[in-house]
Amino acid sequence: MLDVRRMRVLREVAARGSFSAAAESLSFTQSAVSQHVAALEREAGVTLVERGARGIRLTEAGEAIVRHADAVLSRLESAEEELRAIAGLRGGRLRLAGFQSAGATLLPRAVREFHELHPDVELGMLQAEPTAATALLRSGEIDLAVVYDVEAIPGMLDDDLELVHLIDDPYRLLLPEGHPLAGRKRLRLADLAEESWVKSTDASGCRRITFRACEEAGYEPRVAFEADDIATGQALVAAGVGAALFPQLALTTLHPGVVARSLGSDAPVRRIHAARLPGAYRSPASEAMVQILLDVAEVFSEQDPPLAAVS
Repeated sequence: MLDVRRMRVLREVAARGSFSAAAESLSFTQSAVSQHVAALEREAGVTLVERGARGIRLTEAGEAIVRHADAVLSRLESAEEELRAIAGLRGGRLRLAGFQSAGATLLPRAVREFHELHPDVELGMLQAEPTAATALLRSGEIDLAVVYDVEAIPGMLDDDLELVHLIDDPYRLLLPEGHPLAGRKRLRLADLAEESWVKSTDASGCRRITFRACEEAGYEPRVAFEADDIATGQALVAAGVGAALFPQLALTTLHPGVVARSLGSDAPVRRIHAARLPGAYRSPASEAMVQILLDVAEVFSEQDPPLAAVS
């Protein structure tokens, strides 16, 4: 393979018309320039420069290498400029993934703030539950994921993920307004042992969390309806077909006809994290987004839940 540094020396010789002029331009000795050209000729296997009484002349092979040197060095200069831009957050891109309720709360605020601070970085975001988001991280399709787990349920996230904790998100019990227990301010899951339930499908980690919480309360929940969409799940509760457990981040808007009640110490709490692969490249954009997510999560943690959810 041809040495790019030697190609640059040859290009300078061609531009300056002599070894001595090239040496002065490059701050080399004339001997060093001659040695670089000779080494490049050995790599190429052909003569590149003919030396005569009137100076130097490039051979046809030498002219070809200089043409390619112009293109190669131009691309390298462009690459260096792009890297400087990325390092200074004046370019590059950042690809994110997050689960549904984070995509409706934390992530839009973080994306807006990031874009205001770093408008030249191209942002992309898609919705994915933690298992799918982890697969996207491993495939290189995304740079950063917002995921969740529950301390009491091991194995929800891969052990080798690098996690930055953002916020704890407690679950609340949703009941239709006319339910006999709806007037209580605080309930226990054991009070709902005979209830029908609206739960998410197996595609969502929330289903596993809900089942585990009910089992700890002494029963297996009887599932009447399944829905992963937040609005659909709340609408089913409002229709009176069952109770549901929803994380607080999913309750920024409460469906008419639904009340949300605290479960106190019975409530499962999911831990929300920013996740990356260990040892992966930490781009300046990724580092900046993690800090913004931490700031946004802190704002959410200081906010009171919606009044309708705790009335």
